[in-house]
Amino acid sequence: MRRYETIIIVKPGAGEAEAASVAEKSIGIIEKFDGSIVKNDPWGLKKLAYPINKEIQGYYLYIEYAGLPDGVKELERQLRIDDRVIKYMTVKTQDVFSEIAVVEAEPEAEEAEDETEE
Repeated sequence: MRRYETIIIVKPGAGEAEAASVAEKSIGIIEKFDGSIVKNDPWGLKKLAYPINKEIQGYYLYIEYAGLPDGVKELERQLRIDDRVIKYMTVKTQDVFSEIAVVEAEPEAEEAEDETEE
């Protein structure tokens, strides 16, 4: 398995419910291809750095996961054909990532979230 990060920008007119639907669909695709979610973090509505398809805002979704290249290909294919998605980007952060590392990474991600909330 490899470790990836994907950021998805959903059209602002779609609404938060649709953004959550895109996130759930993406997570389902990752898990279907034997991937494991490390962190799912909806960043919310943000201003874009530059207009994309005449949109100046978008709902940002951040998903960090461990998976296989076939799962990433399918995820990107689904995002490409989804009309609600403005843009997406996937980055490979590690070549080798084991199931044990996924379990260890989850508490670290939760601790980081707790520290930022305080």
